[in-house]
Amino acid sequence: MPPISRPLRKLGFLTIGLFDEENPRRGHESTLEIIELGERLGFDSAWLRHRHLQYGISSPVAVLAAASQRTRRIELGTAVIPLGWENPLRLAEDLATVDLLSGGRLNPGVSVGPPMRYDEVKGALYPDTADAEDFSYERVRRLLDFVRGEPATDFSGVEGFEVFSDRVQPHSPGLGRRLWYGGGSLGSAKWAGEHGMNFLVSSVVKAEGVEGAPDFAEIQLSHIRAFRAAHPDGEAARVSQGLVVIPTDSASPEQRARYEEYAAKRTPRTASPQGPARLMFAPDIVGTSQEIAERLHAHAAFREVDEVAFALPFTFEHEDYVQILTDMATKLGPALGWQPDS
Repeated sequence: MPPISRPLRKLGFLTIGLFDEENPRRGHESTLEIIELGERLGFDSAWLRHRHLQYGISSPVAVLAAASQRTRRIELGTAVIPLGWENPLRLAEDLATVDLLSGGRLNPGVSVGPPMRYDEVKGALYPDTADAEDFSYERVRRLLDFVRGEPATDFSGVEGFEVFSDRVQPHSPGLGRRLWYGGGSLGSAKWAGEHGMNFLVSSVVKAEGVEGAPDFAEIQLSHIRAFRAAHPDGEAARVSQGLVVIPTDSASPEQRARYEEYAAKRTPRTASPQGPARLMFAPDIVGTSQEIAERLHAHAAFREVDEVAFALPFTFEHEDYVQILTDMATKLGPALGWQPDS
């Protein structure tokens, strides 16, 4: 087994929060119950994906506001909010509000780019400004400035009975240090580092400028190193990895078979870069915690991080997530050198 360069310090998980269109409350309640379970099991963080016009959580900030009142310790994150759907000033207000309600536990992760299926949705989303919207890193910079307390207007003071601030209110002083960028390209890694953000890496990277057979782990490793090289904190800059791992230690035979079938259906896309963007996907890792730990220790990018937010599969049942999270906390985490805070 290759040596571990960084002991695992923080164990987290990521969920999409699927729901049935006929009973959406149950799906949202299931997500909240999973977050509560994560806290009881000792996880350091719980993260929500973001989906629009689909049957997954469309408002993770609202769901995390609810989670903040049902938990007391676990960190709560988004991985990620696509800023193409958001007004940075309004989002800054929501993030600061939830961070204060949580007692400083919010970890907002964001990304940029045009909204998914933009040609079909732009008339509803930006009916008057669709062709003028800026989906570049500038949108992230605006959010950073607002969250960090930079002026949003040149007016402050009293007008009649109304008192106005020149910066976003409420202001949560520590939140600016807990903003994450979710990226899979070298450019994103460098930009996030230069702007003092934290960096989320997932099971997807871009195979840019790679000759020969690209290796997912080596590409991701290059992104992590480029991020830290550009970050003011250098090697101490925070990176969290979000591969899909499915431990089967306490799974039933039926669950194991279903998990293996799920991973097998997704494996063909991992063989070579996909589409014009040359996206590379990491294989899902299914097996006992010891088997998963051995594969992770052999993963060049994993050896470079000390935080993870393992991604839960999209389409499983609530009971499956209970089993997977329980095995992660009681078997896989310890196999990776992690211990819950006492």
